[in-house]
Amino acid sequence: MPELGHVVLYVRELSRSVDFYSKVVGLTEQGRIFRNRAAIMTGGRTHHELLLIEVGAAPGPLQGHRLGLYHIGWKVGTSKSELQAALQRVHAHGYEIDGMADHTVSQSLYLRDPDGNEVELFVDDPSYDWIKDSSWMEAPVKPLKLDSV
Repeated sequence: MPELGHVVLYVRELSRSVDFYSKVVGLTEQGRIFRNRAAIMTGGRTHHELLLIEVGAAPGPLQGHRLGLYHIGWKVGTSKSELQAALQRVHAHGYEIDGMADHTVSQSLYLRDPDGNEVELFVDDPSYDWIKDSSWMEAPVKPLKLDSV
């Protein structure tokens, strides 16, 4: 059964948003990425339930970004074979994959819903202990290859 894994938001001012999601919502900042332009936030259930990416004060599109929702990540299982099955469902229903990525701590497929919203389908790497090892935050995103099942 899929579960909501995380939400990624574009925000105007990172420190203000981190302050809100820490003090009001109760999340903990795990670290910063993208040259301190993004904050990884967690409630402790997983490596991140929220990623905040600062895009600045300019109204409207800014370097291809807009304020608000970037994408929603759905955890679709616990193994690469379950991610492969999700890929097969995507293709079976006529949708295209925008990208696939290995984030060290998880592996992901990216696609668009019928209204153009970005959706991430992912599985966590069960061999990676994100609680004890935070080096995944600085690891480069790698291409993901899924073998046929």
